[in-house]
Amino acid sequence: MTSRRTLTINGQQNDDAVLCTADKTYALRSVTLSNSVLVVNANETSGEMVIRSQLNDILELVPSVPRLHRLGGLLKGMEYDENAADEDDSMEEDERRGTKRRRLTYDEVRGEIQASDVEFARGLKDRRILTIDGHLRPIAPSYLCTILELLLNYIVSLSLSVASAPVQELAATLADEHEIPKKVSTQVMSWFGTVHDHQTWSIDIDAILKEIGLGLLRSHKDEPIPETDFIRAWRSKVGDTFDSSISLSLLSGNYFVSQVDSIASDEPINLLNYYPASALPVEPAARFADLFLTRPRWRADDIAPFLADIAINSKERDKLLLKYARTTTDSQGVWYTARAQYTAG
Repeated sequence: MTSRRTLTINGQQNDDAVLCTADKTYALRSVTLSNSVLVVNANETSGEMVIRSQLNDILELVPSVPRLHRLGGLLKGMEYDENAADEDDSMEEDERRGTKRRRLTYDEVRGEIQASDVEFARGLKDRRILTIDGHLRPIAPSYLCTILELLLNYIVSLSLSVASAPVQELAATLADEHEIPKKVSTQVMSWFGTVHDHQTWSIDIDAILKEIGLGLLRSHKDEPIPETDFIRAWRSKVGDTFDSSISLSLLSGNYFVSQVDSIASDEPINLLNYYPASALPVEPAARFADLFLTRPRWRADDIAPFLADIAINSKERDKLLLKYARTTTDSQGVWYTARAQYTAG
């Protein structure tokens, strides 16, 4: 039995249309032809060619990043946290009365997003969006970190294998001892590794360490934290078993470093500022404006993670840098600076 191949033209009234396959998204672009193209049929009897139509332009498909940014707005105010189970009944009553925003189903949200099925599923996972009783609910970051810290603690205390931890045992323990629903904990496990037949969990420790690190870093958007203090707090959260795996590279694209002079030594102090790429504008011009208003110049390795979600690959990223940035070189190496002059306001 052969599988069906589907192509879908996707877009709302005010969107630029895209074409989606099962796992890729393509922007549709009209291209005017310099030479006309004739569409012809062969007459089977006479062998003559019959002109059926003439084309002066065509639609070109250009690989595109999936348009997932709308997820945040659609699901705003629908977070799932430790109080969500108690609020379910009152929430349903509020929805009936029209006093609270109606929850959205998977299909309702799917119809609004310009992405392939595979990219949409990956977007829900990367944005930590639960499916609860058919509705999509972003999990509260603090609640997610609590669940992950508990899972790490049980893995160590019960001497479980990170390659094949028992899913049902862990889910039952969290439900019995911490009132975390199994429908939540099992989805969280699937985000941070691979669940095999609902039985065993191959754990992605780096992904868990990253999420716990982000949980700590989020409170330092306006008040940067010294790098050494942050690393110490991060290690304390994950415990001795996993602290050797901690690395700031896990948080790439979520922070930048600023420096201040140290009173105690000649070496400057590195301060970490929470600065997530996911919160930046989607349009390239606005993205670069924000980046260069935040810092007047960026190293190539520092700016690249903040462009990953708006460029399909490194070649497209380099085109964006060529268009919106200039390169300058000094004793410290190559830097990117703004082509346009931006002012804060």
